[in-house]
Amino acid sequence: MSELNRMGVQNYQADPELVNRLGRVAVFMGGDSAERVVSLKSGQAVLSALQSAGVNAYGVDVTGCLLKTVENPEYDRVFIALHGRGGEDGTIQAILSQAGIPYTGSDVLASALAMDKLRSKYVFRGCNLPTPGFCSMAGEEDAGTVLTKLRLPVGVKPAREGSSIGIRKVTSREELLDAWREAAELDEQVLIEEWIEGPEFTVSLLQDQALPAIGLSTDHVFYDYDAKYLADDTRYRIPCGLPPEDEVRLQQLSLEAFRALGCKTWGRVDVMQDSEGNFWLLEVNTVPGMTDHSLVPMAAKAAGISFEELVVRILKDTLTRDGDA
Repeated sequence: MSELNRMGVQNYQADPELVNRLGRVAVFMGGDSAERVVSLKSGQAVLSALQSAGVNAYGVDVTGCLLKTVENPEYDRVFIALHGRGGEDGTIQAILSQAGIPYTGSDVLASALAMDKLRSKYVFRGCNLPTPGFCSMAGEEDAGTVLTKLRLPVGVKPAREGSSIGIRKVTSREELLDAWREAAELDEQVLIEEWIEGPEFTVSLLQDQALPAIGLSTDHVFYDYDAKYLADDTRYRIPCGLPPEDEVRLQQLSLEAFRALGCKTWGRVDVMQDSEGNFWLLEVNTVPGMTDHSLVPMAAKAAGISFEELVVRILKDTLTRDGDA
């Protein structure tokens, strides 16, 4: 079975007039971040789906200096399938904006904010949106302050990595120091966050609408990189298992978080639920994975949207950016 068939592609064809307006599309993938392998898989899936839908698209493995991507471009617009730094943090968005080339997803500021988990949480808190207690840790000498402010267990995260890279759950001072050292090798900015025990949910957003929520469960300590992209025993619940009124509440919270950061067109919001039924925002992803294990295509399929239609709808929103500088 092909990757596209696993994603539920149903011979969707883009309107010929739309295809003509879209022109030639470059799918940016790969990059030099820690998420390169996942990005290549996402990019290839997106590229295959666009071509299957009739869009004139080709792939670009982006490596090295990002400025080179806009030197004598042979494309009219870009579908960004780059994950992590350089592709998801506002950098490539700024370069494309300055070159006047339309691109998918959120703009420079929203991309940078969403990629920075620490500053995202400042925005959530400022907007009175629920997010677990947190602080930053700049060095081992901050361990005492962290343990005074937050209750164990806590999660230790590089603030500007994705795909759960470098995240650890810790239950003691010694584990905290060890996890901080590991995270600091990936990012000088390390986020420490109170650990919420309970089910995890993710809500995908498409054109300012929330798709069906997905409930996640795994035998791992949490939904880590392996559970996201490699394991075959991760369990996805659609319907998510919540009463209808709670799912609506979860979807609304996710939309509020997405809008608070200024995100556009598409993305995914990760949320925990505690034992009392309260929802807690973890983060917003502006260029989520689009592999055969990924959650946005899964949610779209549950809403009756094939993978091909999904990527065409995301790309269509770039038409409103023609001429942007």
